[in-house]
Amino acid sequence: MYLMPHPLSDSASNAEFHPLSDTNQPSSTDASGQAGLYPSVLEEDDKHKANGKRVTFPSDDDIVSGAVEPKDPWRHAQNVTVEEILTYYKQACQKLNCKPITKVLKQIQELKDLTQRNECLDLKGEKLDHKACESLEEILKRIQFKVIDLEQTNLDEDGASALFDMIEYYESATHLNISFNKHIGTRGWQAAAHMMRKTSSLQYLDARNTPLLDHSAPFVARALRISGSLAVLHLENAGLSGRPLMLLATALKMNMNLRELYLADNKLNGLQDSAQLGNLLKFNYNIQILDLRNNHILDSGLAYVCEGLKEQRKGLVTLVLWNNQLTHNGMGYLAAALPCTQSLETLNLGHNSVGNEGVHKLKDGLITNRSVLRLGLASTKLSCEGAVAVAEFIAESPRLLRLDLRENEIKTGGLMALSLALKVNTSLLRLDLDREPKKETVKSFIETQRALLAEIQNGCKRNFILAKEKEETDQKMRQSASMAEIATEDGTREEVVEEENTSDSDTEDEEETELGTSSTSSPPPTSAPSVISGITVTESSPPPGAPLSPGRCISVSSPGRGHKIFMVTRVESPPEPLMNSSAAFSKTKDASEKSTDTNPQPSLQNLPQPSTQTDDRPTHPTLEDGKQVSVSCGQELEEMLLEASLETGRDAP
Repeated sequence: MYLMPHPLSDSASNAEFHPLSDTNQPSSTDASGQAGLYPSVLEEDDKHKANGKRVTFPSDDDIVSGAVEPKDPWRHAQNVTVEEILTYYKQACQKLNCKPITKVLKQIQELKDLTQRNECLDLKGEKLDHKACESLEEILKRIQFKVIDLEQTNLDEDGASALFDMIEYYESATHLNISFNKHIGTRGWQAAAHMMRKTSSLQYLDARNTPLLDHSAPFVARALRISGSLAVLHLENAGLSGRPLMLLATALKMNMNLRELYLADNKLNGLQDSAQLGNLLKFNYNIQILDLRNNHILDSGLAYVCEGLKEQRKGLVTLVLWNNQLTHNGMGYLAAALPCTQSLETLNLGHNSVGNEGVHKLKDGLITNRSVLRLGLASTKLSCEGAVAVAEFIAESPRLLRLDLRENEIKTGGLMALSLALKVNTSLLRLDLDREPKKETVKSFIETQRALLAEIQNGCKRNFILAKEKEETDQKMRQSASMAEIATEDGTREEVVEEENTSDSDTEDEEETELGTSSTSSPPPTSAPSVISGITVTESSPPPGAPLSPGRCISVSSPGRGHKIFMVTRVESPPEPLMNSSAAFSKTKDASEKSTDTNPQPSLQNLPQPSTQTDDRPTHPTLEDGKQVSVSCGQELEEMLLEASLETGRDAP
């Protein structure tokens, strides 16, 4: 058998081919590589035929035919107008033989700024076939949006694939709604997974009532494993029970960006599904909201979830277990997990058969937890007995903000316990109860219930006012601490804390100011500081627990090295006996009474006032009747000021 010679070989007519030799490959004796992309085989003399073959390859010029720059997805969006976009869109619809969507035309006409993301492209309820989706590229290639709403648009596999590819390529949206589309299919979910994995702008995906079945779940799971931007994922009623949930939970263990996961209405069971959720909580500390409402977690499943909840030291903030067929038995698992978690702020147990016994089990865990701010117990089969247990938690909680007790049989006894709890609680801002009183055998109790409901609401309003006043006070204190400054001798500026109700006048005015702020509603500040050459002088008292001294404490603060404040405290003897001076005592008493009349603040008595001092100032020594006294400066104070001034001069750089 002989092989035909290569048509480009110059020696084709004279070459002989042996059936067992290497010459059955295309060859050429032309060293310039006339054989195109094929390697050339050069023959030597006959005496070197056995090992005289060598192979050469064509040059780069013959291999690389050209280069193409990567496509710019926004090359069509430069200096474009709304009229041009509408024209391009209508031309695309005409070419694809589909009708332009009136809703789209109207929204595009209303756009003002095309250089930034516009609010929304609303396609909700429109029937989008493959051609309608293809025509939308003329818009998506020129305009970006914050929200693209594709809810209930009857997307099929082709249309969904086309749209998801466009959104991924053009970074068209930060929020995408594809809910209520039951025919996306495998290819549609595959394109959606590619979009989730590749895009850097998509943060929110709503896929409610869009089935994610076994053959589609692996694509989404791989995307979630490495997703870099998605923070909120809605998968309610997506048929996730079983293998899809297992794949998603396994992938989300490695996801570092997802913050909110909504899995309601998926018929999640209390065995395999709950075990997957528990394992997810053990490894993922980034998810802050987990919504499991309207599933079948049961008490057995709650045990798995609570095992994962114990590991959530600084992760999960909101857990929704609404309507999961839980009973008082499951509350034991939850009570054991609550002291372990330090991040959980919202717990919703509504529409479960918790009962009075369940609340009793839950109470101790809630009191120990100290992090729960909002608790939902609506329609949990509570009576007055359960309300008493809840009231005990309210009385012990310093942080609880909202409590929902609607749709329970809480009557006069329970309302009385809640009202009493609110008298000692200063944090609860909202307590939801049924508006209408419950039926009682004694008719007079109906009016009692109405009165108690009014008391409870008034207690919440009082707490709200206190919280608002405290916030305003804190803000003023921060502003005063940051704005007050004094200048030192060498021209540098030193921050000091501005005192309230101070005076720069004579000693008599200082005494009145000091006594004027001695109300029990706020901690008594020290007397007005005297500033001499950058040195601050204030009066203070010995620390609590120290024996009462007839003298007085004087604190001197002065800028030291590096212009930092140091403080020296000295105790001086009074110039005259205090108790023998009836005039001083009378003056002090009058000033104190005047202060009490002019500066009443009863609403802030229970709120701790933030201190604006740079150090812990002790309170003034007081007499038996609680009146405070002030003594004018003596000669030793002037000597001490002189010493501090000299030290300041020596320490200055």
